[in-house]
Amino acid sequence: MALSRSGLLTLAALAWCVMQTTAWAQKKYDPGASDTEIKLGQTMPYSGPASAFGTMGKTEAAYFQKMNEAGGIRGRKITLLSLDDGYSPPKTVEQTRRLVEQEGVLAIYGSLGTAHNTAIHKYLNSKRVPQLFIATNGLRFDDPTNFPWTMALPPNQRADTGLFARYLLKARPNARIAILYQNDDYGKDYIKAFRDALGAPADRLIVAQASYEVTDPTADSQIVALQASGADALMVFASPKFAAMTIRKVYDIGWKPLEFLAYPAASVKSVLQPAGLDKAIGVISAAFLKDAADPQWSKDPGMLEYIAFMRKYYADGDPAEYFNVMGYMWAQALVYLLERCGDDLTRENIMKQAANLNNVALPTLLPGITLQTSPTDFAPIEQMQLMRFDGKSWVRLGN
Repeated sequence: MALSRSGLLTLAALAWCVMQTTAWAQKKYDPGASDTEIKLGQTMPYSGPASAFGTMGKTEAAYFQKMNEAGGIRGRKITLLSLDDGYSPPKTVEQTRRLVEQEGVLAIYGSLGTAHNTAIHKYLNSKRVPQLFIATNGLRFDDPTNFPWTMALPPNQRADTGLFARYLLKARPNARIAILYQNDDYGKDYIKAFRDALGAPADRLIVAQASYEVTDPTADSQIVALQASGADALMVFASPKFAAMTIRKVYDIGWKPLEFLAYPAASVKSVLQPAGLDKAIGVISAAFLKDAADPQWSKDPGMLEYIAFMRKYYADGDPAEYFNVMGYMWAQALVYLLERCGDDLTRENIMKQAANLNNVALPTLLPGITLQTSPTDFAPIEQMQLMRFDGKSWVRLGN
């Protein structure tokens, strides 16, 4: 039977729709992705002065093992090449180039350190390789206009310093503030964020600053000098090793300032215990994650899942270690993002999906805190909550 002109047109339209559907469903890959694998790279300080952070990378690798045993991401195994950079920016550059140019990873994911990510910032953007969910709170990494291939995951330094400044201006409006900071981009960005948060009173309130190098054996002399300034408040913008030494030294010399600790060094296991729990009483910091060592979360479903995961997949890791909770959240954020990418595993689509996160609630985030981004806002987490150490655990303050 002959078809009418309208019938032919209908068949043509149907054929066009089938072809378009096939095109839309077509799998798209960039280097590092295939039907069977998603290959990612990162650098971590498994050795060196910030090796306490290295457990984050181990937690992430363990979580991806869990995911792979369950079938991966749409049948694709996640391969994480996690290389030691010894917390040395030149080594970060060397290892990152190896991951991109020799290993052919799809993206750099979760690499740790402010100075270290700064060292590879321009390189990865020039190569159009995602520098994704990096573990740094540096201010410069929320700049989608100039660096569209870079996105950090944790709250940047405006978040905790903003809380510190508001608390201090209310509790001690005439405080004399001393600052200890790491002499690199991490510490210098913290000072900038804190001064901005204080506003006009900054020059009047800040009476002394002292820096340390990550290669220094201690910061004892700097602490003594800061005490001599007559300061009654102390900002500690330090990595875990130096934060622990600072808390201990402040206590041992009988100085009793109102003490604030940058949140990357707020681990009870890696910082406060080595310092001495009794010496850390009263220290103030901020949080965006639940603390596995805090009894209030002992029956929380998300934390129970985390602890079960740690016991099965990272038995050598301490579930109460805050950096392990961070690694677990980091890995869950990545899995969520990769699932959103579907079969379009191109670098461009990864960044597109990362730039359109909408109130993503992950199980270990504090209630009310979600991941939220847009093409003009590359800061996924912008909320935190103050907390004070009571000698056993962190106690949250305010909203």
